[in-house]
Amino acid sequence: MNHDEIVSGLILELRRGTLILLVLSQLKEPMYGYNLVKKLQDNGIPIEANTLYPLMRRLESQGLLKSEWETSEAKPRKYYKITDDGLIVLERVVNHWNNFSQNVNRLLEDNNEK
Repeated sequence: MNHDEIVSGLILELRRGTLILLVLSQLKEPMYGYNLVKKLQDNGIPIEANTLYPLMRRLESQGLLKSEWETSEAKPRKYYKITDDGLIVLERVVNHWNNFSQNVNRLLEDNNEK
């Protein structure tokens, strides 16, 4: 049995939904993709641009993000910001996350004490 491969797959599954939550939470103010990658990485959440951009496009197609090109600078940049619908979804997901993670932590702690 290859434990490393199994652990790697489980971590990948845990990260997928968590990244959506984090992306939405960080876009209350407009931000372009590279800044978001850097902010997440600086806070211990490594993410590749080729993971982030498709995720943001999907969230935009769901109406949770909106984007706007900024062309006044030398290099045009696409800025993303959470929508009102995105804020509602974020609040609900954060509430679920808080309850769920508390319950998970309690179960893990109970299991470690035995």
